[in-house]
Amino acid sequence: MHTMNADDFATPDVPVETVTPEDLKARIDAGEAVTLLDTRMESEYEEWRIDGETVESINVPYFEFLDDEIDDEVLAQVPDDREVTVLCAKGGSSEYVAGELAERGYEVNHLEDGMNGWAGIYEAVEVERYDGAGTLLQYQRPSSGCLGYLVHDDDEAAIVDPLRAFTDRYLDDADDLGVELKYAIDTHVHADHVSGVRALADRGVEGVIPEAAVDRGVTYAAERSSASPASQARQDADEATLAADGDTFSVGDATIETVFTPGHTTGMTSYLIDDSLLATGDGLFVESVARPDLEEGDDGAPDAARTLYQSLQERVLTLPDDTLVGGAHFSDAAVPAADGTYTAPIGQLREEMAALTMDEDEFVELILSDMPPRPANYEDIIATNLGQQSVDDEEAFTLELGPNNCAASQESLAGD
Repeated sequence: MHTMNADDFATPDVPVETVTPEDLKARIDAGEAVTLLDTRMESEYEEWRIDGETVESINVPYFEFLDDEIDDEVLAQVPDDREVTVLCAKGGSSEYVAGELAERGYEVNHLEDGMNGWAGIYEAVEVERYDGAGTLLQYQRPSSGCLGYLVHDDDEAAIVDPLRAFTDRYLDDADDLGVELKYAIDTHVHADHVSGVRALADRGVEGVIPEAAVDRGVTYAAERSSASPASQARQDADEATLAADGDTFSVGDATIETVFTPGHTTGMTSYLIDDSLLATGDGLFVESVARPDLEEGDDGAPDAARTLYQSLQERVLTLPDDTLVGGAHFSDAAVPAADGTYTAPIGQLREEMAALTMDEDEFVELILSDMPPRPANYEDIIATNLGQQSVDDEEAFTLELGPNNCAASQESLAGD
């Protein structure tokens, strides 16, 4: 007789081993062969799943395992000659399915907390080629490809493109490093994740957003005073410092310079960290360039694509070739550098990415020709980041589950 757990799935009669998301990722990173049985619905699986060169992923929805007599054709899809890790959205149905398979002699375990647990992985990797003052870390969220940057020098630090879900992590990391988190900086109004700037501002960190983003109606941005510098600290947590092109922010001996790079959005802004790495937000990635349709829609995408071309040619590609580029995302097509970060010198990107050497008309035609689906829940995420609606932490986490899809198609942008 089965008992029911909190997710209304029967608790297995046989013990089922649990695998943590961190352990699973470590195995994948080490190049181990991993077989996954994903029991989510096919539509969820097709949109977002765990991939890797050594990962075999099989999708059989959980309801196929609910009958006492599971169909032989269903069981035949599950390998019986190796260990299989069963996973679902939150860990309930995967434990049930793993138990059913274990009772039938399969070697199985299940992923703790499912894809929600996978979305909780957040790693900090040092950017070894950074040669500015202090140390630069790249935060990586493998579930969605989100990237952020923490620069620290002396007793100060700044985070670029923080995620609300990891507010405590940034503050804990700053404590561990013995530094004060001075700035929380956004490159633009994000469409794929809920920004952590507001949450960090509530904890005493100075929030910084692009001045050009205010026209979109960001409600926490105070009007800029002509008598005050853009980097003036705001005491009210509901306000933010506005960063205009050329403004600078000091972190110890490191300087973060504001570089206005519209195109992906009208307010898209990059930040040059001590003349060594350009945090490009969603303007330029190591494997692709931005998509231009998330703010202005299909009708406004052609003009936005032309603006993006001009930003790349006039503001990004004019920097020294050894300037590192670090975007706010990476995709499955991205190849990490030797230090494990998704960064690359501008000169290398110019050689590898055909889109960066095209003329304007070719660039616009290419960018518009093959864009992926828009990010899941992007309208609600944008509204949340603008301050037009409020969601709690659990709702915010759920909104941003899935792929980011903030780049144009990688296949059409790469060189021959």
